[in-house]
Amino acid sequence: VPAAFFVTEPYIRENPELVKRMVAEGHLVVNHSKTHPSMPSVTNDEERFKRELLDTAQTFKDLTGQDMPLFFRPPKGEYNQTSLQMTADLGYKTVFWSFAYEDWIVDRQPNPQNALDLILKNTHPGEIMLLHAVSKTNSEILGQVIKGALDQGYRFATLHELEKVE
Repeated sequence: VPAAFFVTEPYIRENPELVKRMVAEGHLVVNHSKTHPSMPSVTNDEERFKRELLDTAQTFKDLTGQDMPLFFRPPKGEYNQTSLQMTADLGYKTVFWSFAYEDWIVDRQPNPQNALDLILKNTHPGEIMLLHAVSKTNSEILGQVIKGALDQGYRFATLHELEKVE
């Protein structure tokens, strides 16, 4: 199924073959900032704000030869009106999620069956599901999540497709 991987610049540098594989398999690899700051905290420094997005995009382009699609997920989901406007001024569409759960703490992973039940219970039309790649639980249950959503009659779409139905 198509996925959007929101990545930081260090992730691109540390996982070049994986990032190339994501692109080769047709997934979107999109911007999650350079240093993962709270974006409202850097709005007072326009150059730093721009570098958070543009440096990540450049690192992606240097690796893949392709422009990074113009989608941005602010770290921790933190934003304010200024950060949203500055993001838009750079040509990016800000993407949030409609489902997330505490899966990012590597030393405190959720029980796989509980996580699967929670995810599938909350599946809904137009959902943007936030699953962190650092989660061992997510890697164990991803196939079941996909099958469960498909069995419920849902399909997976790209951010480009969702953008068209706004």
